[in-house]
Amino acid sequence: MQHAVGSPLPPPHQPGQGPAGWPPAAQHPGAPQGPAPVPPPPAAPPQPPLTPPPAVPPPAPRPQPPVAPPPPSMPPSADTTGHVPLPPGAPVGIPTAPPAATAAPDPTVTTLAVLLIGPAGAGKTSVAKYWADHRRVPTAHISLDDVREWVRSGFADPQSGWNEHSEAQYRLARRTCGFAARNFLANGISCILDDAVFPDRPVVGLGGWKRHVGPGLLPVVLLPGLDVVLERNAERTGNRRLTDEEVARIHGRMAGWYGSGLPIIDNSQLDVPATARVLDEVLARAIASPPNW
Repeated sequence: MQHAVGSPLPPPHQPGQGPAGWPPAAQHPGAPQGPAPVPPPPAAPPQPPLTPPPAVPPPAPRPQPPVAPPPPSMPPSADTTGHVPLPPGAPVGIPTAPPAATAAPDPTVTTLAVLLIGPAGAGKTSVAKYWADHRRVPTAHISLDDVREWVRSGFADPQSGWNEHSEAQYRLARRTCGFAARNFLANGISCILDDAVFPDRPVVGLGGWKRHVGPGLLPVVLLPGLDVVLERNAERTGNRRLTDEEVARIHGRMAGWYGSGLPIIDNSQLDVPATARVLDEVLARAIASPPNW
């Protein structure tokens, strides 16, 4: 039986024919001939194995300088307090006179160590406090009597009689004040100390302060008249008040400072602010020409 149109049905699948039983196009009569299949290129001849380049050794590391071990921590010196070590010897040197072409030194902005000397009732404590309060640089006031009265139980009051115990407590208080002054000065803080130093006991008085504080200490004597001292002493209370006889005796001994070469301020007619201004003038001259003491 034949189909009316189209090509004949494909024959059954024979071995060696194309996929799915379809013969190659060349086996069909009248089918267009395609280009001849391109044979695969011949295999490249085997190449000899490549020799790897010689290995380059890594650069040798640079020698590093030996690291010094950290210095061992040193124990604090026995003569240190606060946050600045105390310098060896005197903390404040002798002031030097400025050149003639320069202006006079200004004691209000200079780090100073001042020793204000005078009898009981001379106004030492009041003047020292005012002077320290009104300076333009940090300044401390160190009162010998205040430090001496730190001793509570066993306090040796000189009013009860001067003996070896009161003398020992005075010496201890002076050393304590001198140590405090050195510490303040080492930290850039000026200080003013007040004490009733007698001119007939230079080793205990000025000599002791010079050893404790240093040769740069500037002593100034505050010595009003006896009537003024008696009047001011009468206003005191407690163990700071002395008898009139004791005040007169101390005042008489203080008169020995005249002719000593130390600057003396007679503040009989001066109030505290005026006395502080005179003190600045005296200190300016002392810095320009230090006293020989």
